[in-house]
Amino acid sequence: MTRLFHLLRPYRGWVVLTIILTFLQSMSSLYLPNLMSNIVDTGVLRSDTRYIIEIGGVMLFVALLGVACSVAAGLYAAKSAAAFGRDLRRDTFGRVETFMLREFDQIGTSSLIVRTTNDIMQVQQFVNMMLRMMIMAPLMGIGGIIMAVYTDAPLSLIIVVVMPILGAAIFLILSRQIALFRTMQAKVDVLNRVVREHLSGVRVVRSFGRTPHELKRFEGANEDLTDVSVRVYKIMALLMPIMMFVLNFSTLAIIWFGGIRINDGAMQIGSLMAFIQYATQILMSVMMASAMFFMIPRAQASAVRINEVLDTDPAIIDPVTPQRADQRGGFVEFKNVTFRHPGAESAAVDNVSFALRPGEITAIIGGTGSGKTSLINLIPRFYECESGVVLVDGVDVREQEQHALRQKIGFVPQKALLFTGTISENIRYGQPDASDDEVRHAADIAQATDFILEMQDGFSATIAQGGGNVSGGQKQRLAIARALVRKPEVYIFDDSFSALDFKTDSRLRAALKKEVQQATVVIVAQRVSTVMDADRILVLDEGKLVGNGRHRELMKTCDVYREIVSSQLSEEESA
Repeated sequence: MTRLFHLLRPYRGWVVLTIILTFLQSMSSLYLPNLMSNIVDTGVLRSDTRYIIEIGGVMLFVALLGVACSVAAGLYAAKSAAAFGRDLRRDTFGRVETFMLREFDQIGTSSLIVRTTNDIMQVQQFVNMMLRMMIMAPLMGIGGIIMAVYTDAPLSLIIVVVMPILGAAIFLILSRQIALFRTMQAKVDVLNRVVREHLSGVRVVRSFGRTPHELKRFEGANEDLTDVSVRVYKIMALLMPIMMFVLNFSTLAIIWFGGIRINDGAMQIGSLMAFIQYATQILMSVMMASAMFFMIPRAQASAVRINEVLDTDPAIIDPVTPQRADQRGGFVEFKNVTFRHPGAESAAVDNVSFALRPGEITAIIGGTGSGKTSLINLIPRFYECESGVVLVDGVDVREQEQHALRQKIGFVPQKALLFTGTISENIRYGQPDASDDEVRHAADIAQATDFILEMQDGFSATIAQGGGNVSGGQKQRLAIARALVRKPEVYIFDDSFSALDFKTDSRLRAALKKEVQQATVVIVAQRVSTVMDADRILVLDEGKLVGNGRHRELMKTCDVYREIVSSQLSEEESA
């Protein structure tokens, strides 16, 4: 928790002002009972109207000062906490942006969302309360005790008896809360994941009629969170009756024994009234402190989760002295590369060596799980290879700056993803300063212009979240246009033609071949018709490179390729 507080340093002026205003508010609250005691004992008992008016005016001024300080302190505490939350969200999201795929797999996307939103909100609320109560509660408590002893020391023994009882009750309740709050945040993660999966896969859910099943999943996660929350708040609910009982019992005891002392002439009525006020303030300060202590376990649990994100160092970082490639053009070479996913027993890529040259179209084909996507993810350094070396333009990718390396690459992922905005903005995502003509040209090559112009606003048409208002094939073509507008040295298409019909696929590859004559092109595909005309075809099987050549050559020398072809094409087509 303390590590996060350094984010408050830029706002220490607001923090100091909050502390000063809270101090003044506390002092005014402690001073008012003394003034009231003077009015009752001096003004009322002696029927001194002028004295009552004078002291009453002072009381009014002190009360208004306390109100003004309270409002101002609340304002600056809220501003400080809001700025703290903003900076913490910025730093947490900035750290997440440095993560590679491994870190996302390790922590989980749903958990990262909760940590960046809900957990930070819990810590922000705690900071807001702490700025007010860390000064007010001790001042009200200690000041109240001092003033109570000053007003009547023998009667203060009641507070001495009550305080340990109240402290023990608070300690017992809080000791059970910490573990429950951690569990509750974990249940929030699970609920968020279930909701996210359902909303993302709503088409699959509806098409298979699995809505009742998803409702049961949601109900299960919801009930788990509810059960933990009920347990937490049941325990919390015990504290308020206990505190109110102690407060009322203390007040009753003070009135009882105070009345006896007044009857004996050892105490004045005004002093008794002031003493009751001081006792109330002491117990209220304990209540404020307990409210803050109740927030500590949950804020602490959230702070631990936030620190896990901030403390997670990306497995892939830039070298201290990055190297720049002397040669240019997108030359890619794999030398005895082996890669294994974290926790996997077998390698996804096993001792693979080959070279990709500018001006060539290289296709990669293989069965499901053969390592095609894992292989191409090593080129932009989304993952780190276990052994061997991946060279881009003659330099090991581990020796290059990540931004400079990825500037050379136009990547179209297996799952086409579009962002909320216009079609033009989505295409320009690959090159923010691209002109309208360049955007139009990229759409022409990707065979996307026809359906774009059919939309009401053309290139200014709005894309819904996740591309929900366009088809799968249209999303793929827009994702391809996004890569094309960048004009990189290396194009990587990860099964990016699977949603296209054969005619569109053929036209797109023909246009693409003319457009990228000087670049290195890598196409991962499942369809043989997509890879047959490639300059070179790499065949993967269980992570191993079992074939490397053109279509006719592989038909003679590679059994795996021959099996793939025979499963998709007739003998006439494969020839």
